[in-house]
Amino acid sequence: MKWILSASTIALVFLVSGCSSNYVMATKDGHMIMTDGKPVIDKETGLVKYTDQNGHELQINGDEISSIIER
Repeated sequence: MKWILSASTIALVFLVSGCSSNYVMATKDGHMIMTDGKPVIDKETGLVKYTDQNGHELQINGDEISSIIER
């Protein structure tokens, strides 16, 4: 059931988002993060660096990410 909900949410994000980003990151708590460009994983720190849709560079702990999907 949870898998179906996640897949439906990802599909909805794709339909609503248009062409504004290149990747979608799904977090383990169910949030979807749209990125502008490919996220970069720093293997030393475990952080995922990405640029959001507003052009801000951000980082998130890689342990919080369940998947990164190319659009």
